Amino acid sequence: MAAREELGETVAALTADDLAPARRRQLLTRLVGQARARGVADLFKPKAALRWITDTVADVAPHVPVRDLATLRQHFPGLDDEELAERLIRNAARATAGVGAAGGGVAAVEWVATPTLLSAPVLLAAETVVVVAIELKLIGELHEIYRVPIPAAGAQRAVALVQSWAGQRGINPMTPGVGVSAVLGTAARKELRDSLLKRFGRNLTTLGPFLTGAAVAGYLNRRSTLALAGQLRGDLRRRRPKR
Repeated sequence: MAAREELGETVAALTADDLAPARRRQLLTRLVGQARARGVADLFKPKAALRWITDTVADVAPHVPVRDLATLRQHFPGLDDEELAERLIRNAARATAGVGAAGGGVAAVEWVATPTLLSAPVLLAAETVVVVAIELKLIGELHEIYRVPIPAAGAQRAVALVQSWAGQRGINPMTPGVGVSAVLGTAARKELRDSLLKRFGRNLTTLGPFLTGAAVAGYLNRRSTLALAGQLRGDLRRRRPKR
């Protein structure tokens, strides 16, 4: 339980808007170490990797820090709803791109040290989890901006965020409040796995000596975040209550 909490805290720290590149690389390196400590194995096998990523996303989702509208107004004063949404989307896209670049820095060290390639799948799995966490935070905060109800905290909020991410649509307030594992054991878990498979598979295409594909990974992360945000934002605009 303690190891799970520590991993969740590391991922939460990686979702911050204003992380310096060196700090992001440091946190990602810590996350890779925490992943290894959890007994990660066989991540060269796609099914094993996907199962680990899915379980880890479920573990970290409750730790993702989602700011309420009042806090967002304090952090970004003077912006109207649309301007605030644009700022958050831009920051999230920059953060996910930064994770790809940070992964390249970590991998450059891994490739010149033992066990070299054996470390790469762990890094890519960890990177995928962080990118998803950043996007979960963005989803929660966009719901705040567009005033679409979202559970306040805990497992119910985590479930809603994960479902929204997997479906790339707004949260359905009619979903019954159950635990993360319960929902991820239903059809929603398959939807999440399918979405994660696309992300992890894309990350694998950037693997190369010294991760020369880090720039590509950053670009693809950014593009995917912007695409998700665009679809979600359109849905939330339609569902925003009239004032």
